[in-house]
Amino acid sequence: MAVQQRYRTRPFAPDRAAGPLAQLVLLAVLYRVVGLGPVGWLTGAVFAVGTWAALTRALRGSWLPSFGPANRVTLARATLVGGVTALVADSFARRAPVTVLVGLAAVALLLDAVDGRVARRTGTATALGARFDMEVDAFLILVLCVYVAVPLGPWVLAIGALRYLFVAASWALPWLRAPLPPSTARKTVAAVQGVVLVAAGTGVAPRGLALGAVAGALALLVWSFGRDVGWLWRTRGRAAGGGAGTAA
Repeated sequence: MAVQQRYRTRPFAPDRAAGPLAQLVLLAVLYRVVGLGPVGWLTGAVFAVGTWAALTRALRGSWLPSFGPANRVTLARATLVGGVTALVADSFARRAPVTVLVGLAAVALLLDAVDGRVARRTGTATALGARFDMEVDAFLILVLCVYVAVPLGPWVLAIGALRYLFVAASWALPWLRAPLPPSTARKTVAAVQGVVLVAAGTGVAPRGLALGAVAGALALLVWSFGRDVGWLWRTRGRAAGGGAGTAA
């Protein structure tokens, strides 16, 4: 099995190596442009290593013939998220370069609409790619929450924490792991979180307006999660294979 795993990951070696290398290049650029400090450097390096390790582990369990163009877009997004993470960490030690931080986050959010489209057009959509995309999205939202929580309050962290709380709950409640049906509403609510957090992070809007917008985004997210949990609860019997779940 170990030999097979090494064989399966060998075609992905250049792509896996490109991730940490691109991250180091971005950190070096941030150092030259905005004076990224030691805390930011360390955080960005840890993010790069963590991304490489998680991706390597995921690829070992897959039978993908190639990394694919869509996953390369997602990897580029992950690099941008690493830059945002480094800047947010550095902001606790010095004034954050808001324009650069928000710019990187905005580009990462815009590219979220690209990788899925590329996967569909090239016929390379995979479960691994979808999971990779989702994890990058979730971590970006969490990091933006940490940044916005400083001026608006720690309650903002609930936006970034909800998804991870859902995953933790699924360890104890297996019915939460059942696949959810596609939902435009779910995708829209997820997109709203990023847009609102980036807008709030600019600091341009009055505090009251920013508070209202972020609170509204959190309310939408709670509704979305509540709707999904309700659907999973109602169909839990069917997910178990008994077909005896309560009717929707």
